[in-house]
Parts: sequence; structure tokens; C-alpha cells
Amino acid sequence: MKDSNFLKENNARHVWHPMAHPADSQKNLPTILTGGEGVSIIDVDGNKVIDAVGGLWNVNLGYSCDVVKKAIADQLNDLPYYSTFRGTTNDKVIELSYELAQFFAPDGLSRAFFTSGGSDSVEVALRLARQYHKIRGEAGRVKYLSLKKGYHGTHTGAASVNGNGKFRNSYEPLLPGCYHIPAPYTYRNPFNESDPAKLAQLCVAALEDEIAFQGANTIAAMIMEPVLGAGGVIPPHKSFMPMVREVCDKHGILLISDEVITAFGRTGTESGARHWGVKPDFMCTAKAITNGYFPFGAVMISDHVADVFEKDVSGKASIDSGYTYSGHPVGAAAGIACLEEIKRLRVHENAAARGDELHAGLKGLMERYELVGDVRGGEGLMLGLELVSDRATKKPVDKNLPVVLQKAAYEDGVMVRVSGNNILLSPPLVVTSQDCQKIISALETGLKAVSG
Repeated sequence: MKDSNFLKENNARHVWHPMAHPADSQKNLPTILTGGEGVSIIDVDGNKVIDAVGGLWNVNLGYSCDVVKKAIADQLNDLPYYSTFRGTTNDKVIELSYELAQFFAPDGLSRAFFTSGGSDSVEVALRLARQYHKIRGEAGRVKYLSLKKGYHGTHTGAASVNGNGKFRNSYEPLLPGCYHIPAPYTYRNPFNESDPAKLAQLCVAALEDEIAFQGANTIAAMIMEPVLGAGGVIPPHKSFMPMVREVCDKHGILLISDEVITAFGRTGTESGARHWGVKPDFMCTAKAITNGYFPFGAVMISDHVADVFEKDVSGKASIDSGYTYSGHPVGAAAGIACLEEIKRLRVHENAAARGDELHAGLKGLMERYELVGDVRGGEGLMLGLELVSDRATKKPVDKNLPVVLQKAAYEDGVMVRVSGNNILLSPPLVVTSQDCQKIISALETGLKAVSG
């Protein structure tokens, strides 16, 4: 490895960073990380801090999961790569597909289409949804519905169903036929409704209205996150996703559950859809499927959708979509090892317990600091603070203030994530109670630094 002086001198000089202005990355240099251990990361200066971001919602098993590392190393020795395009496959992808079918059986999902990551998975699900209707003779079903504030990735199709202009405006025009309904965001919503159950009903009524306006026979699918993640950690009322499922069924619309973040235990349940008692038609996964150790993803497909494809005799069901690294044997080996650890450790149970502890701690911070306008979470290890300069008007704080808070928390030993005026927490699912207390303490250090 190059020495620290070289790394600091060349930091952001030759790399354009995702989700950042190139000039800003050169002015405000990114933190240089060189190591990871347990639930902590280590920077170029040797500082070791708890990673309350969990990489990017994906390092659920922490940075010292040796069984996954060994699986990757062993597979590199056995078969480092081969394509799964028509006519060839590999042993590990067959084994992983079987294990995923067992894991997601309660969700009614039994087939897997493998990808290189979350945006890929969303893109594939959107394509397969249209194709499903074409096979069934409803070629006019080409539109998509999604939630405002939702995030589904950065490919053109995925960005088109995103519900945040920040990820759309610079790249428009995007895919036509994508329409958005209000999110069940209790703190801020166009209905000025503070009751989560009533808000859920209003959002579903807006969904029904949009379907009526567009024409149900023109809509292929509704895509949604069971808990909105990058949009600010927005958990809906427990009635919301079941009502969406009911509406989709009534109108013949497929439901895509985007679980790039929520699958594999983060919500305190094995999947986000299962958390709300819903069986989707497609489930998009990635991130934690390999603990972030290898770029990999999978679209899980329901039995009844698979039946339509597999019984087709017209030739319309040929899946003319895929990626060079679909079903990569190294990623598949990592996925098998991850699933074994996820089940062995029952990480969803720890996520639920530690999530409750963190949620209570954040509520305590809200009582002590006027800057905290809202605390969101309570569904496993997905939590957020929304910072406001005035609670009465809910005016967001100056955009630089959360960055100052983040820096102070880091200096106190914890990495947190800034998203607009939100501070988001998504630590590894193997954090301890002691880790959670340290996270709350560091956040308080940050709040003190920006208060008064």
C-alpha cells in the first residue's frame, strides 16, 4: 500500500465520487479508510470508529466475517469466473439459488435472477414486469408507479422510478410512463396528516386515484421499499403495504418489493415484505447478500410469475437481459456463506432488539435538543434524525450543520451518514448494546457541537 502522505496528496485528485460534486470532493477531502474490524472502520491515521452506517446499508455481518472471506478466497482458487448465459452455469450459483428459495419461501419467492448489484436488480425487475404482461397478452401494461421519496438506484429505469428529484433532474428526460404517489411520511406530507394510520389510507387513496387516471390496463407494476431508506428512513404504518398489495391485486398490477436495503434481516425480520405480512411478485436484493464483500444481487421471483414464464410456448418468455457478472461464482460463494451466517446468528433478532435501544436513545436526544425535529425508525436497524432550525415551522437546518455534526461524531468515535438535513443510522446487524450506547453518545457530542 502507498504511504499515508501519498494517499492524502492524491485524495480525490483522480477519482470522481458517487453522489458528490467533483470540486467539493477536492475541497472537502473524503475520509480515507484503510481497514475494518468487527463493526468498526480504521482510517489512514489509525483512528478506529464504530461504523454506524454499515458501509452503505450492506455490511450486516461486520468487517471480520472470516467465513465469507474464506469462501471468496476458496472460490477464486476453484473457478474465479464463468458466464451463466444460456448453456453454461456453475455449481455455486445452483447451490445459492436453492438456498435463497428456502430462505424466501415464506415470501412466496422461489426463482432467482442474478445481477451485479441493487440498481441492476431494480432494472431487471422492471423489465420482467413488462415482459410478464406481454406473455399474458397485455402488452399495453408498460407504466410504473412508485412512491415520492423512494430510492431505487441510478440506472435509467431505476432513476425514473426514484421519487426524489435530486437523483433525476440532471439526467432527464428519463423513462416515460413513471408516476409517483405521496409517501406515508408522517412528519411531512401534502395532506398535513399526523396520524400514521390515516395517512396510510390517504396515500392508498392517491394510489387508487392515479390508477384510475392512468388506466389500470396500462400499468405494469408498483415498486416500493417496505421502509424507505435513502429518502430519510420513513417507515409506513403497518397497514400501508398490505393495502398496496390489495390494490395491486384488484387491478392486476405486479408489486415489486425493493429490498436492496431491507432483505436479510435489517428490519428485524428476514425480509421487509415479511415484516408487513406481504408477499410480493418480485423482490430486489443486493447489498447484504454478500455482506458488501463482493458486488452481487438477485431478483427473487414469485411462484405465479415464474409459472407464466416457464409455461410459455410462444417464445415471448426468453429473458433477453442479463449481465456479464450475473451469477458470478465468487459472488455466489460469498452469498452461500453469508446466508449460513445470517441464519446461524439470527441477525434479524439482534437487529430488532438493538434497533429498539437506538430508537429509545434517539428519542432521548430529541427531548434534550431542539434541533431534532423528528426521530424515525423502530423497524430494526434503520433509524434517522431529522434536523430543523424551528420545530414549529419544520424549517430544515442549514445544509452545512449536519456535516459539522457528522465530523464531531466521527471525532468522538462513530461514523454516521448525512442525507440532506437527516442523520441516518444503519449499523451492522451484529452491533452490541455497548456499541449502541456509544453511537448515541457520539450523536450527542455532535448535537452539542452544533447547538447554541
